Amino acid sequence: MRYLTLFLSLICMAFTAHSAKAERRVAFVVGNGAYKNVQPLPNPEIDAKSMASVLRNVGFEVVEGTNLTRDKMTERLLEFGKKAQGADVAVFFYAGHGIAIGGVNYLLPIDSDIKSEMDVKLGSAINIDLTLDQTMSDAKVKLVFLDACRDNPFAAKIKANAGATRSVSVQTGLAEMKSGEGTLIAFATGPGQTALDGQQGSNSPFTRALIANIATPGVEIQQAMTKVRAQVNEETRKGQLPWGHTNLIGAVYLNPVAATAAGPASSGPAVAAASAAPDSDVEVEFWRSVKESNKPEELNAYLSSYPNGQFKPLALARLAALKEGPSTATRNLTAGIDPKTFDAEANQTTEDQIGLAIGQRRDVQRRLNGLGFDTRVTGKFDASTRAVITRWQAARGYPQSGYLNRLQHKALLTEIVAAAPTASSDSDARPVRRAAPQQQQQYRQSSAPRGGGDAGAAFVGGMVGGMLGGAFRR
Repeated sequence: MRYLTLFLSLICMAFTAHSAKAERRVAFVVGNGAYKNVQPLPNPEIDAKSMASVLRNVGFEVVEGTNLTRDKMTERLLEFGKKAQGADVAVFFYAGHGIAIGGVNYLLPIDSDIKSEMDVKLGSAINIDLTLDQTMSDAKVKLVFLDACRDNPFAAKIKANAGATRSVSVQTGLAEMKSGEGTLIAFATGPGQTALDGQQGSNSPFTRALIANIATPGVEIQQAMTKVRAQVNEETRKGQLPWGHTNLIGAVYLNPVAATAAGPASSGPAVAAASAAPDSDVEVEFWRSVKESNKPEELNAYLSSYPNGQFKPLALARLAALKEGPSTATRNLTAGIDPKTFDAEANQTTEDQIGLAIGQRRDVQRRLNGLGFDTRVTGKFDASTRAVITRWQAARGYPQSGYLNRLQHKALLTEIVAAAPTASSDSDARPVRRAAPQQQQQYRQSSAPRGGGDAGAAFVGGMVGGMLGGAFRR
């Protein structure tokens, strides 16, 4: 009987090993930052390498690339498409610049030189929708992470070359994308908002949050993305809120070790699992005890105990976050923002010089609300509003005082907000609710200020404001 039991156990182990081996996980990970025709981005290469490491640690075969030209990017996509055929899980991660033309989204290789819509449509850029359909359509579970600026650095060139008699359909951010069955799509920030690039030599806030959460043992991917949104929102002081769309039909675990230890993770048809070695339990418990620690010595203790541990990238990212604090660079260009904005002090005198009437003060408060910096719309800059202005200044890299100067006011007016109300009656003196994600593309121009020469800065479809000082100082 003992030998029979042992024999049956060996058979079960063999089937389990075969099942784990049979599951195919493939990822495409690319970071483009060394742009030849626009200002380079410092961190996409670092983001891509960090993400590739995390995915490999949980069993993905990664097709990886950094600073790719159009031809090289196409080669990587063809390779990824072949490997992703019939895969159980396929991940698509991109960090870099993107653009939307006529409601269609494109990724930009580093040799992109876009001056017109034709340049985009005839091959200078990568059509995202077509790419995902051609490379990932056969995969059972499809996860798409786009850490691209929702801003268009080539918009001015395209519009200038279109001429006065021809309308163009260039959007200031990537167009809304809806996921098909078994798909999750996540953007670094909401429509029309600014995605931060992070301090030079580190990860962006979005990528840092991804690598800290999506491979956490026993955490389902949609729960992980909730944590990602919360982490980015907190790190950027509400300056950036990731946005996405999901149509998954089952629970998806990139690292289900904790869930499988307690029992089946899910009976859904789209469950993705990864096997873990039995001796990893101690490491998992160690990591769980320190993963949210704010003490570097505890995270370093994990790295000392497990120098090649499966959570090493997460520990390093956490240490970097503790060391660097909130990021101050932006993953888009700073066209339209005066560099002096990042150095000019603001105080009561400079704010008085703007001459803001009560209606204009309400407009400032509404814009802050639309950008996620919640305050009451009263037309009075009380202590609460001053604190909110200070948070906005900190998130944008401006000197923090709680008061505005003319340059900061102009910069605020250039920021696109989510469907901000424009009425100026006393009935507006109440909090403004932020638009839901599906409504956030319905932008409209707020009422223009009546004082000063900054009225023309408030426009719909303009460059996203809040360009941070790091971009000018590099």
